[in-house]
Amino acid sequence: MTVTAVLFLIFIGLLLLGAPITLSLGAAAMGGMLVSGKPLEGLVEIAYTSVNSFPIMALPAFILSGALMQSAGISRRLVAVAESLAGPFTGGMAASTVLSCLFFGAISGSGPATTAAVGMLMIPAMVRHGYDRGYAGAVTSSSGGLGVVIPPSIPMVIYGVTASQSIADLFIAGFIPGVMLAVGLMAMNYFISRRKKYEGDGKKLSAKLVVVTMKEGFWALLTPVIILGGIYTGFFTPTEAAIVSIFYTLFVGIFIYKEIELSGVMKALESTTWITGRVLIIMFTALAFGQLLTLNNIPDLIAQGLLNLTSNIYMIWALIIIFLLFMGMFMETLATIMLVTPVLLPVMVSLGVDPIHFGVVLVCCCEIGFATPPLGENMFIASGVARATLEEISVNALPFVFVSVFVVFLIAYLPGLTLWLPNLLNSIFG
Repeated sequence: MTVTAVLFLIFIGLLLLGAPITLSLGAAAMGGMLVSGKPLEGLVEIAYTSVNSFPIMALPAFILSGALMQSAGISRRLVAVAESLAGPFTGGMAASTVLSCLFFGAISGSGPATTAAVGMLMIPAMVRHGYDRGYAGAVTSSSGGLGVVIPPSIPMVIYGVTASQSIADLFIAGFIPGVMLAVGLMAMNYFISRRKKYEGDGKKLSAKLVVVTMKEGFWALLTPVIILGGIYTGFFTPTEAAIVSIFYTLFVGIFIYKEIELSGVMKALESTTWITGRVLIIMFTALAFGQLLTLNNIPDLIAQGLLNLTSNIYMIWALIIIFLLFMGMFMETLATIMLVTPVLLPVMVSLGVDPIHFGVVLVCCCEIGFATPPLGENMFIASGVARATLEEISVNALPFVFVSVFVVFLIAYLPGLTLWLPNLLNSIFG
């Protein structure tokens, strides 16, 4: 039996039995190494290599920074700014939720973290304003995924490390696609809200209120400016930016808003430790699995198969997007990125696709996976907060999934949407 057959038989077999993705990947990698005659001690070397990277240090730092935001009062002020901008319009509370996720995603980098932080504030508010619980949960889970597209993004850090690409370029490249996804979600929400008669919050759009809330949330809104501005002016690297964001959040929470407490810090540290440990284990097992695939020329076989099927780049993009969306329904985002990057990236590069462009499309597909069953992490979080069933949320989320898929196809077929901003800033800052 070939190494490839063993890899996939063990991996798929364990997944069908309900084993965690980490166990499935690790057991498949061990089986593949045994069949190929390689010593299992090689797994230890792979484990070390997977975490022995300077950019990886940004991972726990961004997670901790995002976890501290809620305790520091930053997330509440971002939501207030979003409500003042969108609240008075038809479907305004739901539109405020999308905007809140956009703002919070710019400082958390995590889909589930964004869904939890915004959902705790906005879902009860939407229900009080007459929104159906299932719809409130669907809007929040669908827009919570913006946290992984809008920079800084934890999945983009993982892709950058896996593909050896500039994390700074990936961050900037994700800005326009992230805004496009948010606009698509708000447009769909407007049409649905008009049909369901979800009115605004009853207040008139007030420039004075917007200015007041933006003034109160000034230090919160300044966070992404400091992080991204520092990265692109060359003042610090993405990894250093992650550390800066922690100290900035602590400074704002302790000395300006004066809301952060020791219990909140400890809770954030506990959450960061748990999430980081889970991510690093997935990275190790996925890297081992991916290396065995590469050694057995699986990427080359897939590339040849795609080219034999069609040479049309648009058809290939369509096949890959459908494949990624399918994987996103069953696999965790980070595992998906670690698995498909070494397999599909060489294929797309050989067809002339920029690695940064491919990375953004990959992350956008993963963003949709957060709100598609059966795995959809955001849906489980929103379900708990909204006290609605997964079925109710899934049905209400379908229109948002469709519009997000449409936007992803636009991003894939029009690379300038992704590459224009990083190319412009690279030309300015060299």
